[in-house]
Parts: sequence; C-alpha cells; structure tokens
Amino acid sequence: MATKRKGWLLVALLLLAMPACSGGPHEAQAPVKAPPGGVLLRGAGATFPAPLYQQWFAAYAGAHPKIAISYEAVGSGEGIRRIIGTNVPPEERVDFGASDAAMRDEEMAAVPGGILLLPVTAGSVVLAYNLPDVPELRLTRRAYAGIFLGEIREWNHPLIAESNPGVRLPKLTITTVVRQDGSGTTFAMTKHLDAVSERWRARYGAAMLVDWPGAAMRASGNDGVAGRIKQAIGSIGYVNYGAARKAGLTMALLQNRDGGWVQPGDASGLAALAAAELPENLRLFIPDPAGPGAYPILTLTWILLYRSYPDPAKAEAIRDLFRWCLTEGQGRSGELGYVPLSSSVARKALTALQGVGS
Repeated sequence: MATKRKGWLLVALLLLAMPACSGGPHEAQAPVKAPPGGVLLRGAGATFPAPLYQQWFAAYAGAHPKIAISYEAVGSGEGIRRIIGTNVPPEERVDFGASDAAMRDEEMAAVPGGILLLPVTAGSVVLAYNLPDVPELRLTRRAYAGIFLGEIREWNHPLIAESNPGVRLPKLTITTVVRQDGSGTTFAMTKHLDAVSERWRARYGAAMLVDWPGAAMRASGNDGVAGRIKQAIGSIGYVNYGAARKAGLTMALLQNRDGGWVQPGDASGLAALAAAELPENLRLFIPDPAGPGAYPILTLTWILLYRSYPDPAKAEAIRDLFRWCLTEGQGRSGELGYVPLSSSVARKALTALQGVGS
C-alpha cells in the first residue's frame, strides 16, 4: 500500500485476549477521518470474521484512496445494537454492522427504511481443547452436548472414552471456555446444540448470550476464548476455525450428521456449505449440515446495511466496497480459514446489494 494511503485506514480490532475477569479497558484507538474529498465508512460488530474484514478493508482502501474504513470488533450483539442506533452515542454510530446471528424481523423493523442482511462469508466453529498428552480427540454429538450442558465433567468420562479407544484420557476436570459478550459465535454454537440435543433444546435453545452451566471460564471475542484455552490445561471451548488455527490450538474431530468423523478445514467447510440455498430474505441457518464430509458446526456471517443512506456518496461507497467483498474478496477467504460463498449465494447477495440507495 502506498505510504500516502496508509493514513486513510484503521481497522480497529478490539479483541480481548486477556482473562475475562480482568475487566481491562480496550486500548485507545486513533480516530479515523475521511480523506480530503472522500468518504469515511464506519463499521462494528462480529469478532468471528474480523481478521478477514481487516484484510479485505485494507486491500480495498489501498486501491481506493478516497475511501477510509474503520471497523471495531466488539461482538455481534453490539454490532446489531449500533446499527439499530437507539440510544447509541454519536461516537459509536456506524454505517454498517456485522453479525454471525442474522437480525430478527422485529430488530430490522426498528430501523426506519429497514435493514439489508448481506451474507459475505462463512466459517466453522470448532471445539478446541488443551490436553497436552491427547493430540487427537473424537467427540460424539452426545459427548460434546453433555460437556457444554455441564453433565460430563471429567475427561475420562465413559462417553468420551468409548469413541477414543487406546487414548489415555486424564482424570481431570473439564473446564469450558465460553463467550461473556453477546456473540454470533455463541449463537452458531447453540443453534447447533439446539438441533442435535433435546436436553439442550429444552433448557437453553439458540441464543447469543447463555448462562453457561458447569465449570465455565468466560472471555470476550474469539481471540479471547482462544487465549484462555491456550492458557488452561483441561479446557475446551468453541471458537472460529481461523482463531484456533492462529493460536495453534488442537481441535477435536466431531461426529457429523452422517455419523462420520470430521476435522475442521477448508474441505469440510465447503462440504457443509455446498447445498446452501439462500431464501429471499438472505437469512439462512445451517445448524446441522448433511453430507459425509460436512463439518457439523458452520455459520454464515452477515454485514448489516441500511437500505437507504442520506448521503449518496456514502451509499455508492457502501455498494462498491461490498460488491468487491462478494467478488474479488472471496478469493482471500480460504487463506484465513473462512469458507468462500458458493456462486449461487454470492449471486443473490450481489442482487440484493443493488437495492441499497440514498
């Protein structure tokens, strides 16, 4: 990127990698300003796709010196709150939000003119664990549902041992690492548990924020969860594939809907998304994908756009930025551990994007 262009981009990834109990503040970020004669686009929301957004926005801004982009990775729930805008202070107002949990109809109706849910990428939610002497771990659906229900409390529990013959599982307390903030990653995880476990469905259902049972440590953001897992022997937590890979965490093989053992990765993520067909409202959940090679926990993630922007230049910049993300940007997804959209999903999203105006 040319030196003169570097000043026009700050992607503010405010991910807490410190222990959740510390309560430390985010580091102060330099304010981002619009370039002379240009446009500033401010966004905030999901931590799940934040590393990909950082790369996308840097590449786009590098080629478009009249556009400045800021993005705060503050969680899906906060992204939804800021795009709705009710009682949001001016310094937190955004031009676009981001969430791994699609907004509900009543949330979108709270915004005059409405909101467009724009799917831009997808990713796997993995179960990463810290057992130094167990380099490979298989977890059935009953086993991992029982762990997060707080019913399976030790690593040598029979339900874990039966799918790991020959593995010396320690008599060690299981500690789950979970999100303390309103999270689309939590929504994807609990949406899956809701699909595969009657006991989970009866007690919790799918939610962005859960009062987790059992011995649970809480952290903010995907990087925060990954950091806690890395620190705590005996822990297991749900986190996006890219964050787990970046942190060097060991990830469990999960039993999918077809009964196969599946590792998270590019191939299993693409297999999970292969049959996805977007409805007209672009709100699609894939809580338990079918297919022998499909990874069982996968989510689309959405950019949240106003359907109308008062400033025509901002509306044009929004359309062009996310048109680029849905086309050229898709080729950058795999290298960071995300799943590029299928051509049919990308086509529908591009068509919907044309409806954003001023």
